[in-house]
Amino acid sequence: MDQTSQIVTLLDEVFGPDVIGTYLHGSSVLGGLRPASDVDVLVVSRRPMDDKQRQVLLSGLLGISGSRNQARPVEHIVVDKSEVRPWRYPPTADFLYGEWQRAEYEAGDVPRAQPMTDLALLVTMTLAGDRPLAGPRPAQILDPVPHTDLIRASVAGIPGLIGDLDSDTRNVLLTLARIWSTLSTGQIRSKDAAADWAISELPPEHRPALKHAKRLYLSCPYSQESWSDLLRAQVRPCVDRVLAEIDRRTQDHGLPPLSR
Repeated sequence: MDQTSQIVTLLDEVFGPDVIGTYLHGSSVLGGLRPASDVDVLVVSRRPMDDKQRQVLLSGLLGISGSRNQARPVEHIVVDKSEVRPWRYPPTADFLYGEWQRAEYEAGDVPRAQPMTDLALLVTMTLAGDRPLAGPRPAQILDPVPHTDLIRASVAGIPGLIGDLDSDTRNVLLTLARIWSTLSTGQIRSKDAAADWAISELPPEHRPALKHAKRLYLSCPYSQESWSDLLRAQVRPCVDRVLAEIDRRTQDHGLPPLSR
């Protein structure tokens, strides 16, 4: 049984008829999975989860996700339909599983409901991708996200991204390029397509770091990522230029300047 089929089977066991729809988003629907891509899944449920459902779903995902299971990492989000239809900002995610938090889960932490601005982006990608694993097409149960909320969600996570620049360089550069692209064009592109767009907009001296991040994204997992001293020295100037462009676009849309 492939990974997505395992997820659908697990959800049926945990939720039964309370699942309205299960959808792929992220790289799966924006250009295809790359060597380090997660399998991104959004689940829309009829009602909030109870404690037993949280425990069972977490246990199941720990057995499906990640290299320990010889599988891709899974990012799995459950949202109560009332949180996203009618649309509100910021919405609340009822459950978030990410492989980067495995140690916390194994130590006893269980995902709880929390506000999640990123849901604006995920719902938009889900609607654009139109890839149900189970249930009706997403447009039948999800409202479109207003453009202003898409912009607000895009920039909300920037301070956290900057904090991860040294440890997660490839992903931070590509995510910032995608934010800039989204604010400028209104489209959420794949990371490599957003990098191509941003590279075409950047002055030549700021292109090499982003080009390298794109090459890494297309060719290797995080464990094989490497940066020369020359490229590493070019990362921060590239980031500063992209942030300046994002700041300008944000203010063009009537929102306050970035807080960095």
